[in-house]
Amino acid sequence: MTNPAPAPTLDTPLWAFALAVYGAEGVASECLDLQERFKLDVNLLLFAAYAGAVDGIQLNAQDVAAAAAAVSAWHAEIVRALRSVRRGLKPVSLDDGNPLHPAAVSLRAQVKAAELKAEKIEQAMLWYWSRRQLAGRSRGDAGAALATNLRALLAHFGAPAGSAAPAKLQTAASAFNGSKS
Repeated sequence: MTNPAPAPTLDTPLWAFALAVYGAEGVASECLDLQERFKLDVNLLLFAAYAGAVDGIQLNAQDVAAAAAAVSAWHAEIVRALRSVRRGLKPVSLDDGNPLHPAAVSLRAQVKAAELKAEKIEQAMLWYWSRRQLAGRSRGDAGAALATNLRALLAHFGAPAGSAAPAKLQTAASAFNGSKS
């Protein structure tokens, strides 16, 4: 009788990177601005940054498209749906005069926690996808790979050619990688 394979963990190096980098000053607002302007998936943005800054792997358009395809259903059906519910609960959660205010506040907190868990699962999906699909890729200069990956991701989501890469994200991602040396 064989032992079953251990369950994959959600606490991947990508998740640790995402928490640290997204939490850096100005990064969250920069990422959310890009999300609103280009309808991009912030998890993919953070993944592209990780692949460059930490792994030194340059992603091409096909890599970005394949990574996006690997999580598109989950992102659309779960992450975005939970985000929509959380946002829909906001008005009644802020209305102290509404008798349902306490219940709405509690429900919104639960939905927010579920949304965060869904994002963590999406990042784990990207992590395990990258370990299979990018294994054996040559590694190069992390700074160049980071810039290339962010441009490729922005292009995938239809940003105009020459759009500025998210500077605060680049700085935080580079600093994260520097702190690991």
